This record gives sequence, C-alpha cells and structure tokens, in this order.
Amino acid sequence: MITAAQLRAARALLGIDQRQLAELSGLSVPTIQRMEASEGTIRGNVDSLMKLIDALGTAGVEVISEGAVSSGGGRGVRLKAGSGSPKVQT
Repeated sequence: MITAAQLRAARALLGIDQRQLAELSGLSVPTIQRMEASEGTIRGNVDSLMKLIDALGTAGVEVISEGAVSSGGGRGVRLKAGSGSPKVQT
C-alpha cells in the first residue's frame, strides 16, 4: 500500500506539513504523525488509508508500489531495489 517513507516523501514533494495533510485527508494530526512514525508499510484502518491515498492523489502525488510501473507520467522518486536505508554522507 504505502510506507511511512513514501508518505514523508509525498508530503515533501507537495511542500505541506502534517497539519495540512490532515486537513486534505480528513484525518487527525495524531493519525498522520502515527502513520509517519511507523516502520515499513503503514498499517491502520482501511478507511483512513484510503482517505490518505485519495488526498495525496488529488494533490498530485502518485504512490508507486514495489515493482509497479507509473502510468501517470510526471516526476517522482523511487528507491532502487535492495538499497534499504539511504546512505547519506555529511
């Protein structure tokens, strides 16, 4: 479905904060915070997940599943297979 990392990246691409995403999706700020703090795939109420995905789609973000092809075009980001956590040098 969607991972916490995808959710944080989607928000970053849109340039919105958790409060704005909560308003767009009709979810509470604590729900958005809990989703972003989870490990791996976000688990939760199906209705809440659908509201989140719909809000991101309406705002212009396509959530791409592992191995899926993006049919919508446009710009995006995706981790390479097997890359695990990003390696950032400071």
